Amino acid sequence: MAIKTFNLPDPGEGLVEAEIVEWKVAVGDSVKVNDIVLEVETAKSLVELPIPWAGTVSSLLVEVGDTVDVGTPIIAVDDGTGGAADDAPAVGGAGAVATGATGAPVDATPTEAILVGYGAKAGATARRPRKGAQAAAPAGTPTETEQVAAATPAPEPVTPTPRTDSAPAAPPATSAPAGAPASDGGRPRAKPPVRKLAKDLGVDLTTVTATGPEGVITRDDVTGHHARPAAAHATSAHESQPVAASGHSAAAQTTGEVRMPFGSGERETRTPVKGVRKMTAQAMVGSAFTAPHVTEWVTLDVTRTVELVERLKGSREFRDVKVTPLLVLARALVVAIRRNPGMNATWDEAAQEIVQKNYVNLGIAAATPRGLVVPNIKDAHALTMLELAQAIGALTATAREGRTQPADMSGGTMTITNVGVFGVDSGTPIINPGESAIVCFGAIRKQPWVVTDAAGHDEIVVRHVTQLAVSFDHRLIDGELGSRFLSDLAALLEDPAQALVWG
Repeated sequence: MAIKTFNLPDPGEGLVEAEIVEWKVAVGDSVKVNDIVLEVETAKSLVELPIPWAGTVSSLLVEVGDTVDVGTPIIAVDDGTGGAADDAPAVGGAGAVATGATGAPVDATPTEAILVGYGAKAGATARRPRKGAQAAAPAGTPTETEQVAAATPAPEPVTPTPRTDSAPAAPPATSAPAGAPASDGGRPRAKPPVRKLAKDLGVDLTTVTATGPEGVITRDDVTGHHARPAAAHATSAHESQPVAASGHSAAAQTTGEVRMPFGSGERETRTPVKGVRKMTAQAMVGSAFTAPHVTEWVTLDVTRTVELVERLKGSREFRDVKVTPLLVLARALVVAIRRNPGMNATWDEAAQEIVQKNYVNLGIAAATPRGLVVPNIKDAHALTMLELAQAIGALTATAREGRTQPADMSGGTMTITNVGVFGVDSGTPIINPGESAIVCFGAIRKQPWVVTDAAGHDEIVVRHVTQLAVSFDHRLIDGELGSRFLSDLAALLEDPAQALVWG
């Protein structure tokens, strides 16, 4: 037989490690080429990893919850053929061409670990150089991989954790009744998002009473357990849900409020800075101290935008999508960029050039269980209002599930951050590295507003009023351009019909 070791592959985008979330297979399981065997969590998204060979799982070399470096052996598979162990290079290992998530070769030049959607920054952890493909060795000469395998003891197999979501259902007579402690071979049964919630709340799943089918712990079980007095269940240091520094699409908000364990007996809680939080912090520091920020505000009457939203909600074409003022703003922003293309550019420090983008990849800042992410809608300038609504809906749904892929978070040209969903009026958002402007959308409130009629008479009426702010990179966007862009954007929201003329 030949035992092949599968190493944690390079997911691309400068990532250097991943956390093991869930094994989809156990020792003794048969697998086919491209079967999903493992789910890992990077600093950007949840990623399912396929196996490149067919065979029988020989051993699982890492445990759920472990954080492992790229290139670390994670699973061994017996392909059922003759030959020595490791007769083929392990994926991502020595003697193999390093590949990214798409299978394309990855540049062996060391890069920096960056958050998707953000550019390179100082102080980031450098990725280790990867070795390229080796020249073929003469027949009978051991390869470097075989020499290392012969000299290094095989990793001690980890006792596999039984599967939770794909194991055969137990017979009715032995199914765990609702209300019984959740257990599956000693491990509580819960899906990855529920495990993440429990981790954020500091809830030990072994103490939670399950009410889901077949003893599976649900989200309500975790939040209900957490709401009980602290003395009723064990508490531990945990990573609290991050509060986003910028606003988000309402569709991307997470359910359930995460609170610090006041009264739990712990006077302080320490949270490791890692994953999305670490990458976001590095990116924001890099942006704030690289690009000279200027922020401008405007207060405007968006009554007509609110009326348009209500009409679209009642239309047949938009009945299957979510329509909000954010949708109108997204469409208006694309039109305003077309009128002010200099806003859709970036500063290339190395080349000492200003690069104008003749397309719009529109970023929408979203709060997720894993932290703040900024996926973007590719070629938003080419979409109709309906297509834009569908794209925003898909983007936020994917982000809420924590499954936004790296490609969806890179290449943005301008971002919207919607602080209005939190009841906040405005802010001074930090520009995403790689972009030159970000628009902040505040809460829409009913307020008294002076309206001038056709005869020139002023009267005070109740209108829907909001604030817009735009932060821009003053190296390439001067006050005139930034002000004209913001003024155009405000005019489009005050009278959305203008988009038919301008667009």
